[in-house]
Amino acid sequence: MDPTTDNAAPTGDPSAARAALEALRAEIAKAVVGQDPAVTGLVVALLCRGHVLLEGVPGVAKTLLVRALAATLDLDTKRVQFTPDLMPSDVTGSLVYDTRSAEFSFQPGPVFTHLLLADEINRTPPKTQSALLEAMEEHQVTVDGTPRPLPEPFLVAATQNPVEYEGTYPLPEAQLDRFLLKLTVSLPSRQEEIDVLTRHASGFDPRDLRAAGVRPVAGPADLEAARAAVAKTTVSPEITAYVVDICRATRESPSLTLGASPRGATALLSTARAWAWLTGRDYVTPDDVKALALPTLRHRVHLRPEAEMEGVTADSVITALLAHVPVPR
Repeated sequence: MDPTTDNAAPTGDPSAARAALEALRAEIAKAVVGQDPAVTGLVVALLCRGHVLLEGVPGVAKTLLVRALAATLDLDTKRVQFTPDLMPSDVTGSLVYDTRSAEFSFQPGPVFTHLLLADEINRTPPKTQSALLEAMEEHQVTVDGTPRPLPEPFLVAATQNPVEYEGTYPLPEAQLDRFLLKLTVSLPSRQEEIDVLTRHASGFDPRDLRAAGVRPVAGPADLEAARAAVAKTTVSPEITAYVVDICRATRESPSLTLGASPRGATALLSTARAWAWLTGRDYVTPDDVKALALPTLRHRVHLRPEAEMEGVTADSVITALLAHVPVPR
């Protein structure tokens, strides 16, 4: 599939687009058991033109989740396994000399796709990690001084292991801030794990999503119609002030050395609007803001060492702040 072209005729119907995106859950459930919050987060990121950091221990279907999303959206997807010897040009592409024409031509890298799966992004050095910064922020890649636009839609879904630190390069705060959401992919419940094993015993092959019955239910045109509808979702001045108050509270928390920046406040407002639209409303409520506060802000705050030693987590700090910041009525 050509990632630079749309595969569906524009519908322009927000209701049809919402129904198509809601159908994603049923399709992804054919391949991935549970993980509804992660699925919702990925859809919200697509609606907000943002990127997602998926964190979870090995074997919880992070890669499968992204592949299933791409299959249900009929989007082009590429996967890059980040390793210590990966070079920036391995991600962005490079100029290649053509002996027949005696000229250099640009060979696009895997970043030229709709959905880029950056597997174990913290295993590659900062030089290669930074190669994604321009792509994530500007939706373009500059090689030899020439900017080259990336296809739309474009989303980076990066994964990292939260328990293995040997041989890894933690993402700097500046790059973490480029991710719209940080989603925690948790271990399944007992019944969900039984369902996973039952599927595998019945012949399920995670490498063959088509055989599992996963099919495209939405396309780029549906995303565009949905994004246009999200942009029209009403945000009252009280909700805007509520978002600002939450982010300012993180900067004043004694447990944190770094709070959410104005970019974090903008991200929280955007994700709350997308969630409100997905749930069938054309206005944002305080509950929408609360629902997206953790995945939007948890990677934008930094704990004090003494708080971390006491077992405090970013999630617990944000949850406590949500309980104390006055809610608009």
